[in-house]
Amino acid sequence: MAISFTDLHTEAGLKSLDEFLSGKTYISGDQITKDDIRVYAAVTGKPGAGFANAGRWYETVSSALSARFPGEAAGVKIGSQATPPAPSDVSATEEKKEAPAAAAAVEDDDDDDLDLFGDETEDEKKAAADREASKASTKKKESGKSSVLLDVKPWDDETDMVNLEKAVRSVQMEGLFWGASKLVPVGYGIKKLQIMLTIVDDLVSVDSLIEEHLTVEPCNEFIQSCDIVAFNKI
Repeated sequence: MAISFTDLHTEAGLKSLDEFLSGKTYISGDQITKDDIRVYAAVTGKPGAGFANAGRWYETVSSALSARFPGEAAGVKIGSQATPPAPSDVSATEEKKEAPAAAAAVEDDDDDDLDLFGDETEDEKKAAADREASKASTKKKESGKSSVLLDVKPWDDETDMVNLEKAVRSVQMEGLFWGASKLVPVGYGIKKLQIMLTIVDDLVSVDSLIEEHLTVEPCNEFIQSCDIVAFNKI
């Protein structure tokens, strides 16, 4: 919800600001923001001793503006002539002239040159976004593939090898592509399934495929074990 202040040129307005700043250093958050600049521009001068919280806040913002605009004001006044301020009044005059200019810069969406407190400009944000997109694109291009030859062994010679292969191919996940297969005799009437698969390295781990999918329910009804016969980068 937006914070609202009115009549900051009056004692009533300053009292409201003083009460709001009780226990706070800044208008919003734990560091100076554009909210402080807007409110500072609306206050006609440093609040008196009766407004300790507002006075402390005013000094803090004044110091930040002085650091950002270190040049000495010459007493410029638009539309009429002005007498240059006395040396003792330079600091206060400079601060009050800086505040409206800073507030105007904050309100102008087309002015990206004035960055009082290190906020990113639109160009910097765009450059950062382009860097992130480039990193993501590079990572995607570098993601390689591997060709794997897997031996899938049944429990015994009575295991239905057609259902065993169906169980194997039923495992589906992103980056996993099943290929050609064949039955290879092992001995004593037992055959094993030898099947090719292609994986995207960043997405699929063959060890996890075996341990978390092929040798657990429901696949382990037909599959006793799996072995990696060959593993080649594509």
